Amino acid sequence: MATKRYVLTIFILLISIAGNAAAAESQQCASKSKGECHDKAQSLKLKLIAISSILVTSMIGICLPILSRKVSALQPDKDLFVVVKAFASGVILATGYMHVLPDSFDCLRSECLPESPWRKFPFTTFVAMLSALLAMMVDSFSMSYSRKSFLRRAAAREEDEESAKNSRCPDQLEHFGHGHGIKTEDGLNGKDSQLLKHRVVAQVLELGIVVHSVVIGLSMGASDNPCTMRPLIAAICFHQFFEGMGLGGCILQTEYGSKIKAVMVFFFSTTTPFGIALGIALSNVYSDHSPTALIVVGLLDAASAGLLNYMALVDLLAADFMGRKLQANVKLQTWSYIAVLLGIGGMSLMAKWA
Repeated sequence: MATKRYVLTIFILLISIAGNAAAAESQQCASKSKGECHDKAQSLKLKLIAISSILVTSMIGICLPILSRKVSALQPDKDLFVVVKAFASGVILATGYMHVLPDSFDCLRSECLPESPWRKFPFTTFVAMLSALLAMMVDSFSMSYSRKSFLRRAAAREEDEESAKNSRCPDQLEHFGHGHGIKTEDGLNGKDSQLLKHRVVAQVLELGIVVHSVVIGLSMGASDNPCTMRPLIAAICFHQFFEGMGLGGCILQTEYGSKIKAVMVFFFSTTTPFGIALGIALSNVYSDHSPTALIVVGLLDAASAGLLNYMALVDLLAADFMGRKLQANVKLQTWSYIAVLLGIGGMSLMAKWA
C-alpha cells in the first residue's frame, strides 16, 4: 500500500511541474482545446456532478463482488462468479487497448510536440512493452520471494513438531498421527500459491487502474467544454462500474482482512474524483495541450496500458481459461467467452465518447 502512495505522490509532482511549465509555453496548442463550446461556469457544475456520480458508481462497482460473499450464487467457486469475472476482465482488456493506448498515441504524436524524437519513435508502444515486462517481473519476483519465505516457515514448523514428538512419551507418539507436518519440497503448490497469486494480481491491477484514473480525472477537471463533458461523465461512470467489478472480483479472491480491502476500495473509488478536483485546481495553469503535459500524460497512459493489458490477458483471462475449472466444463467456457466479448464490445463502444 505504501508503494501506491509513493507512486501517487510522484505523479502529483509531475503534473504540478507540467502545469507550471504550461503557463510559460506557447498558447497556440492550448487554444485548440477550447473550440466553439466553451463555458467555464457550466463546466464547473458538470465537474461537481461528475465527482459525486463517479465516486458513487465506482464504490458500487468495486463493492458488489466483495459483498457478494453473502450471496451463495456469487461465491468465487460458483459458475456465475466465473462468468461475471470474465465479463469484467473483458472490460479491463478493452480499457487498455481501446481507451488508454489510443490516448497515449494522441498525446505523444501530437503536432504540439517536436517531430524529433516524439513522432520519429513509437514511445507509446515502447513504454507499454516495458510496463508489461515490469508487471511480469513483479509477478515473478513476488512469487519467488514468497515461496522462499514459505519454505523457511515450513522448515521451522517441522523442526518444532519434531522437537515436540521427541519430548512425548512413546504411547503418546502412537496417537500423534501422520501428515501434520508440511512438506517443504511442495513449496507453494496449492492453495497458498493461488492465494499469493491473487494478491499480486489485485495489487498490480489496481496500480495500473489508479494511474489511468487520475489521468482521466485530470483531463476532465482541466476542460471547459460542457458539450463533450456530458457524454463523457456517463461513459466514465459505465467504465468505472465494470472496471470496479473486475478489480473487486480480484480483491474478493485475495482473502484480505477488512482493513486492507477498505484501503483498496478507497484508492480505486477516489482516484478519478481526485483527478477531477486536481484538474479544477490547476485549470488556470494546466493545459492538456501544452507540450510538457502531453509528454507526462502520454507516458503515464502508455505505462498504464502495458500494465492493464498484461494483467487482463495473462493474470485474469489466461489464468482462468487455462485453469482446471473451465477446461473441464466446455459449456461454462463458452459462456465465459461470450461474457468476455460482451465486456470488450461494451467498452469498445464507450471509446466513442471516452
